[in-house]
Order: sequence, then C-alpha cells, then structure tokens
Amino acid sequence: MNRFDLPDNLPVPIDDGQCTHLKVGMKFPVDILMRLPTTSQRPVDIVSQPRTIIYFYPRTGKPNQKIPDGWDDIPGARGCTPESCGFRDHYQELQSLGANVYGCSTQTTEYQQEVVERLYLPFDLLSDSKLELLNHLHLPYFTLAELDNISLIKRLTIIINHDTIEHVFYPIFPPDKHSQEVIDWLKQNPIK
Repeated sequence: MNRFDLPDNLPVPIDDGQCTHLKVGMKFPVDILMRLPTTSQRPVDIVSQPRTIIYFYPRTGKPNQKIPDGWDDIPGARGCTPESCGFRDHYQELQSLGANVYGCSTQTTEYQQEVVERLYLPFDLLSDSKLELLNHLHLPYFTLAELDNISLIKRLTIIINHDTIEHVFYPIFPPDKHSQEVIDWLKQNPIK
C-alpha cells in the first residue's frame, strides 16, 4: 500500500445533521473568505469563474510524520492528501466546467505551503487558523487531544455561485473519489 492509498476498514461518516443550516441560496461570507491567507499570497478570487469550489478538510500530514493515535477510527478523518490529489488531477476539467478550486483547513499557511509544493497543487489552500469561517458558518469540527485540541474542520465541500451557496457535500466518503463526485454534480447542474 502506498502512502496515498486508504485503508480498507475506515469507518464511513454518517450525516450527523451538522451542515443542514448551510442551505442552497444562503449568502456565503465573501468578506471573511477574502481575508483568509492563501498559499500563493494572492487574494481569493471568486469572480473570475462563475463557480467556486471550497473543499474543507481536517489536516494533512507530512511524509514520515506519525499519524495521530486513533486518527483512522474517526469517521471521515483519513484521506486529506488523496482528496487534494483528486482535485489536482481533475483541476483542468473542473476549470473547464467554470469552477475555481480552493482547499481549506485550520492549519497555518506555512504548513499548507509544504503540501502545495510536495503535491504540486495548481490551486491555493486557504488557512482558517483563526477559525473565522468555521465560527461564522458554524462548520462541523472535531478535536484530538494529541493535536492540542485544535479545531479540525470535518470534511465537506461547498459550491458557491458568486456569493451564494449552490450545493453542499456532507459527509464525504471516500475522499479520494470526491473530486469526481463534484465533477458529476457540475455536469448535471450547468451554469444557466
């Protein structure tokens, strides 16, 4: 098994209702989004393409870094790197469907920059280390004592049309196939 493969016995996350308040037609807090640091240090751009995809993930690890104890037992926690690689591998197709792509976690920009370089991500990662989006949107999260109880956003994806939520994917499983799920949705819901 290579380091990007997911174990076969991962627990499947269930819809716990923590995203039901994120409704289609709800305004997305663009002002907060534009304040978030990006790995390229360029401001977030949600107007150059008709749609913006933001996939939220708990955290990425580094090569040779120990996975936190119990990580694989948390439904939906494992798979941030394979999910990011899926969006990387389908990036051109997503753009051809009119979508910007951003990843977002509560990790620092400095930490995320290593991931962007190592995985050759053609899109920015956003740092919500100050928990601005998490708190404003009441995003679902969990903590882990081994990681100093920092807030880790549960895996979800929001599709935004200019400043309005168009769709929310939650829960997401398996994460390594999620980019194709997003592509399928975009094809079934073309921009009018």
